[in-house]
Amino acid sequence: MKTIAQILAEKTKPLTTVSPDDTVHYALVLMRERDIGAVMVVEQGKLIGVFTERDCLHKVSSLCLNPKEVLVREVMSTKVRYVTTAMGVSQCLALMTERFFRHLPVLDDQKNILGIVSIGDLVKARLSDQDFIIEQMERYITS
Repeated sequence: MKTIAQILAEKTKPLTTVSPDDTVHYALVLMRERDIGAVMVVEQGKLIGVFTERDCLHKVSSLCLNPKEVLVREVMSTKVRYVTTAMGVSQCLALMTERFFRHLPVLDDQKNILGIVSIGDLVKARLSDQDFIIEQMERYITS
């Protein structure tokens, strides 16, 4: 079973953060350029929120707000759930399913940001684990 630490180590995209005082437009440009669905909002080195595609849809577009004028702090999700590297893939998937999240920040014990995992990262890890188990079972059966 892969750990959250291993999943983070395999990620090739750089960690993307924005300031709460950046515009939504700036955050969206970064997200488009890096082909990601969420950015962490950081102030003075600490995580204070997450801004996602869903935030843009529900809090900006549907209200006809101008992304070039609205600040990230006005529309970001502030009740941030996070995980640690000690948590398992199943725990993270359960949290995402229960709370309808697609992205979870990963923090250490001092609340320093280590990275972010997406539901895609976790599903990929789960499928990889299952493929390995199936392969081992097939070898056992045929030997």
